[in-house]
Amino acid sequence: MIRLRSVTKAFREPLLRGIDLTIPRGELWGLVGPGASGKSVLLKLICGLYQADEGEVEVAGERVTGVDEQALMKVRTRIGMLFQCNALFDFMNVLENVAFPLVRAGAPRAEAEERAARRLRQVGLAGSERKQPGELSGGMKKRVGIARASIANPELVIYDEPTAGLDPVTTSKIYDLLRADQEATGATVIAVSSDVESLLRFTRRTAMLHEGRLRYDGPSAAMADASDPVVRQFVRGEIEGPL
Repeated sequence: MIRLRSVTKAFREPLLRGIDLTIPRGELWGLVGPGASGKSVLLKLICGLYQADEGEVEVAGERVTGVDEQALMKVRTRIGMLFQCNALFDFMNVLENVAFPLVRAGAPRAEAEERAARRLRQVGLAGSERKQPGELSGGMKKRVGIARASIANPELVIYDEPTAGLDPVTTSKIYDLLRADQEATGATVIAVSSDVESLLRFTRRTAMLHEGRLRYDGPSAAMADASDPVVRQFVRGEIEGPL
């Protein structure tokens, strides 16, 4: 589904240094790492929001590097994304927020809102259609963001910090929802989170970025026992030396 070859990216200083990565279709793939290790930059390269300085990025067999905006838009229609801050439009109600990707793609508004209402029921938000984002709790905003990211049944769904700021019970419910969605659609899922313990329970495979390089990319269940001491230290929260 995703392939990166020798990808580098710098903003004044290098952020990604020669990343080689392959994510197969249907994978539940997690990404962790210290702050400023390049996680968000990697996501934006996959979506075509940034262009790599060197190397190649492909999504579903389509090049993302070195192509024009029209080609990028074609790729982006196959991607859904939950932004870290939810990025809900405060001038739209919940139903309009969720329907927005369908309306933007040209679907009739009535049809888009009917599908949005059905999706909101699936994420446990029936009755909240006419509320404004400011009226929602943190967990409810996440559910709206998830509904919007997945409303068009994209092949690839990216969740950037899907449980940031949520309590443990709500975190568990959100991951249960994401897992159920993935099982129902077969989409490829990328999830980035600073809640490493919860993310490892959710994903089948996880990678770790550190100083712009991939230090681990393998089974989530084996990450705490990785041969790389930097990976073990990060996952276990041990203080053995500076990261």
